[in-house]
Amino acid sequence: MLPEETIFSTNETLKTIKARRSIRAFAREEAVSDEQIHILLRAANEAPSAHNQQSWRFIVLKGQKKHELAELVSEGASRFSKPAQALLRMSARSIASAAVVIAVANTGDLIDHGTELFKVEKEMAYDFFRTMEIQSSAAAVENMLLAATSLGLASVWLGIMFLMKDEVLAFLGEPAGEFMAVVPVGYASREGGSGPKKEPFEMKVRYLD
Repeated sequence: MLPEETIFSTNETLKTIKARRSIRAFAREEAVSDEQIHILLRAANEAPSAHNQQSWRFIVLKGQKKHELAELVSEGASRFSKPAQALLRMSARSIASAAVVIAVANTGDLIDHGTELFKVEKEMAYDFFRTMEIQSSAAAVENMLLAATSLGLASVWLGIMFLMKDEVLAFLGEPAGEFMAVVPVGYASREGGSGPKKEPFEMKVRYLD
């Protein structure tokens, strides 16, 4: 078997994983084509989902609607603590400068139908199926981020947006749910650096025999 670093520098999938970065500033003049957007959406839709329920929905925002979302986030930031305000306003700038924004929302279908499918008691069903929907949609977002990197696009998962989840879902015309991700996509305004230093994975692993 090849040395580990050689594999990460030659295997296309592993190269993409290693190259992915969270980019928050985009070149406003560079558009993302409809074909590229479709590729990102198809990649997201290929993610594994709990019992293949695919309980996710993708909402694509461009133009005026994208700028309205940025304004919603910027104006709503003032309700939060100063550290959260700063991150939300940074998110608003990312949304405004990106060529396109793709939001991901849970449909709630698995939560609604889970007890019938798996005969789980209602008392425990909500947390069980809510967690499975979140896991599934998170996998879809990661697929999207990796697909963007493979196409030479920049992207970022704006996790802080969860603080405004209900307002954002209402703006998107989606029912209130347990998961919402907002992913600006475009071309980086400048070449990214090496990214944050990762701790050796050995520090995160335990082996049980």
